[in-house]
Amino acid sequence: MTPFLELFERVRSGDPQAAEQIVLAYEPEIRRTIRVRMTDSQLRRIVDSCDLCQSVMAAFFVRAAAGQFDVESPRDLLNLLVTMARNRVTDWVRHDRASRRDGRRDVSLEANDLSAREFIERNPGPPSIAANRDLLERVRTRLSHDEQRLMEWRAEGRQWTEIGAELKEHPAAVRMRFTRALDRITSEMGLEG
Repeated sequence: MTPFLELFERVRSGDPQAAEQIVLAYEPEIRRTIRVRMTDSQLRRIVDSCDLCQSVMAAFFVRAAAGQFDVESPRDLLNLLVTMARNRVTDWVRHDRASRRDGRRDVSLEANDLSAREFIERNPGPPSIAANRDLLERVRTRLSHDEQRLMEWRAEGRQWTEIGAELKEHPAAVRMRFTRALDRITSEMGLEG
């Protein structure tokens, strides 16, 4: 097993040091992707690239721990995270336009003499690690018994082909059913937009 795949397996198992390595390695590119796509100045006043990046990473870690993603290389992971970031910006633009928000009524942190840097957590500490574990547990409790079993198998590193064979179902059908369950839960929890 390559060092990258070992790191990804540690992320799946909920290792906070592995998660920190992923954040440190990929956060700059994710934030750059978000900033490039945030061309609307009114949108930039409402939401910051840091907020969207944290949202992308939270959704990624929940879905990775649930075993949804199969990545083989750092390039695969980067492509996945960049795609998630692009989709997150698109979701925010749709949300902002659909609700017809008036950006002039939003108050920036600078207007209240607060620094946005005070709110940015550089390294995940015990509170954020505990929050991530709590988030994953909340996701687990919303899954059906069968979906929890799929999540456990994926956390063990089992491939969709192996799971499909055990369930006597097509692997793509099992994967899609699990993906739809995660989509439903992350949407209910507000992690998708």
